[in-house]
Parts: sequence; structure tokens; C-alpha cells
Amino acid sequence: MTTAQVPTIKLLIDGQFVESKTDQWREVINPATQEVLAKVPFATADEINAAVASAKKAFTTWRKTPIGARARIFLKYQQLIRENMQELAALLTAEQGKTLADAEGDVFRGLEVVEHAASIGNLQLGELANNVASGVDTYTLMQPIGVCAGITPFNFPAMIPLWMFPMAIVTGNTFVLKPSEQDPMVTMRLVELALEAGIPAGVLNVIHGGPDAVNGICDHKDIKAVSFVGSTHVGTHVYNRSSLAGKRVQCMMGAKNHGIVMPDANKEQTLNAIAGAAFGAAGQRCMALPVIVLVGEAQNWLPELVAKAKTLKVNAGCQAGTDVGPVISPQALARITGLIESGVSEGATIDLDGRNPTVPGFEQGNFVGPTIFSGVDTSMRIYQEEIFGPVLCVINADSIEQAIELVNANPNGNGTAIFTRSGATARRFQEEIDVGQVGINVPIPVPVPMFSFTGSRASKLGDLGPYGKQVVQFYTQTKTVTARWFDEDEEVGALNTTISLK
Repeated sequence: MTTAQVPTIKLLIDGQFVESKTDQWREVINPATQEVLAKVPFATADEINAAVASAKKAFTTWRKTPIGARARIFLKYQQLIRENMQELAALLTAEQGKTLADAEGDVFRGLEVVEHAASIGNLQLGELANNVASGVDTYTLMQPIGVCAGITPFNFPAMIPLWMFPMAIVTGNTFVLKPSEQDPMVTMRLVELALEAGIPAGVLNVIHGGPDAVNGICDHKDIKAVSFVGSTHVGTHVYNRSSLAGKRVQCMMGAKNHGIVMPDANKEQTLNAIAGAAFGAAGQRCMALPVIVLVGEAQNWLPELVAKAKTLKVNAGCQAGTDVGPVISPQALARITGLIESGVSEGATIDLDGRNPTVPGFEQGNFVGPTIFSGVDTSMRIYQEEIFGPVLCVINADSIEQAIELVNANPNGNGTAIFTRSGATARRFQEEIDVGQVGINVPIPVPVPMFSFTGSRASKLGDLGPYGKQVVQFYTQTKTVTARWFDEDEEVGALNTTISLK
């Protein structure tokens, strides 16, 4: 494909897909082949302001749209996503590198939130107390807050946008979305389908860019709430930006999730779960399982875990039978291999080295295979840093008490899991572990949309999480009304200078 033939990613402003007037562009590159798929613009300040202005204008009417009409748009939207699932997965695989099966899973987990949005009639109910005083009722209204914005990461270019704008819009807000500049194509296809489902002009707007676009969103006075998912570095920058004072902010950030393996666990199921959670999606998940703690006799399972990881096939995501696709970019590959080298130099034992795998036909791809370190201690870089690649650190512990202490000492609190057949051990673990999302024989405990994503500590800033009941609170303002009505012929009472209603 020549430079002239490379398509450009458009902005969405006021219901129209428009070509950016910027002079800054980035190439969207297939991580398996290095083929340039498209060019994405870094929106100008004027374009960002235009997107926000469009959303602000649309809010005046969208907030008054009947709740049933909003819900029906998302009923239609979920149908369109289902009908276009294969196309969406293929786009995602081409630009992000996931296997087709994993790409479909990415879309499907977002689809679940769209389905949940369609039930907004039950989720946005207020409360009423009858006769709180004589002839007086008090009730609450859950009203939209205004223009909201979302900043999404490269690793889930379908799921994370679908966590954000459907719930914001269905609750009566308008939205400005900034997808990852590394893989915006599937996001834009989802946006096209959202407009086809009936989202009106200005209710959903899309701008593209890097740090300047992030800052432009955070700094804009007319944006009332910002949702962010991405690295701890950027998330901390977003959350602590002084211009966010008075805005609602939720930041889902980095992680270092641990899985504890007890000797009584089902060995084959546990080894399969660990291999999938550690190496699936090439380890590029904030809910991946990059650390396992083998307790007692379970320490003898290491050779079988290594043998299991060796069976995983490294290839382009579009190829049948692929288990581990490429990582997103050459820069990510260099960072991952650098961390692997640091593990070796710091004295960890590399039981499986996934560097420089041979992938026939895709020699230019950003590939690194499953890698396993044992003899890891908590002072090493491979433990302290989020590798975001298919690298697993193995730590030994003598007891469940020692394992829990290790997990709780880590500053991150996104997810954790325990593998055991003992109900008493599992219950003790869920009670004593200081992590937001806990799996019991479930390696990646991401909750379904009826619940909210509840990462904690250094993995999350802000009180309310995305999707579920919590996000309805995030995107609405509770207004309390206390009302008394008088009949026309009712006798007028005496002047009362107190605030009591009797």
C-alpha cells in the first residue's frame, strides 16, 4: 500500500466524520507484519474545543430524552455489534495483534456492558420516602451531569471504550472519546455502529491524539467527568492534574496481580488457568497473572508449568491455532526483552526463555514467547515493574500466611486469585487479602457488568469504578426533593421560623 493509499482516521464532531486539519499524524501499524494500516491525526486544540462544544450543545436536549428512548438505542446497538462481530474482531487483530478468539472476547466483554446499558430504566431509579413529616414526601432524582470524556488504552480497543461511552450516554450525558492512538480502527467502527443505532449528533464525539489531547480533555472547563484506563504513569498525571479540581475522575491503572497456588489445588486445571492468564493476549492485560506464589508442595509443580507453557504456539493473531500473538509495538518488545535481561542479570533463574522466537512468514513481527522465571524475589525489577508481556515470575512460600503477606505488601491492588479445594482456605484468603478483585479458582476475576470493576490501592484512583451500579452513580448527580402540597381550601398554619417540618 503506497502512502497515498493509506486511509486516514477521521474525527467525529457533531455527528460528522471529518478530516483533521492537523499537521501531526501517527501510523497505525500491524504488529505482526509492520504493515501501515492507517494514519491517525493528533487533533488540534480547536478541534478538541469543537468536539466539546458539540457535546455541550447536544446535552441541553439529550438530557431530556425519555429514558426508554435512550435504552432502545442501546438495544439496537447490541444487535449491530453482534451482527458485525467477525469484522470487528478482524480489525482488532490486524491493528492490535490479538488472536481472533481473544479479539472476539475483547468485543464481547464490551458488548455485555452495552446490554447492561439497555436496562438503564432499573439502574437510574431514585428513592422516595412517603410522609417524612405531615403531608411531606422526600425523593431523589438521579440526573446526568453534562459533558463527560474517556481516555482508553491500546490493549482493549473495543472493550474499554464500550465500558465508557454507553453508560455515560444512556444515563443522559454526552461524551468525548479519545481512543488509543496505537489502534483506533476498531474503536471507530464501533462508533460508526453507535451512530447507526441512533445516537444523535453531538451526543458522542471522538478526537485523537497523544499527551496534548489528554491534557486538552483534562483542562477543558466544560468537561464534568473523566474516565481513564491505562498506565500508572499517565493515570497519576491525569488524576493529579490541577485542572481536574471539581471534576469527577476515575483512573484504572497499572497492576501486579498474584495467583496463590495451594498444594491441594486441582493440578491440571490450575496449570491451564495459570498458562492462559499469564500468557494470553501476550500478557498485555491489566488483569493478567504475571506472578504466582507456589505454597509448600505446590513448588514441585514448576517443571509441569514450564512444559505446559512450551506447548503454546507463538504466531500472528490471524493464524489458526495461535495462542500468543505479537505485542503492540517494537518499543514494547524492546521494553519487555530489556526486563527479561534484567531478571537474568539480577539472579533469577530463567526456566523458559521466550526471546527471539521463530515465526515463519512474520519475521518482522513484535514477538516474544512465554517466559518463566523462578527464584524471583521482590527486590527485582521483573517483580517490581509491570512487564505487560508474556513473562511469569514464580515465587515460593511456606504457608498461606506468608503468601497473603506477600500479596498485601505489593502496592497494587487490581486483582488476585487463589487455587485451592479448601473452602476454609479460600474464605480466609478473600477476607484477609487487600485487593479489589478476588478470584477463587478463577485466574482473571473481572466481574460481569451487574457488578463494578473494583481495583484498589495503587491500581485505582477515584472512588467509583467503571460499569455496574457504581458507574451509574459516577455519571449522575443525586438531587433530593422535599415536597409538600396544599389543598386550595386548606387552613393556613401559623408562621413558623424553625426548619422543622412537623
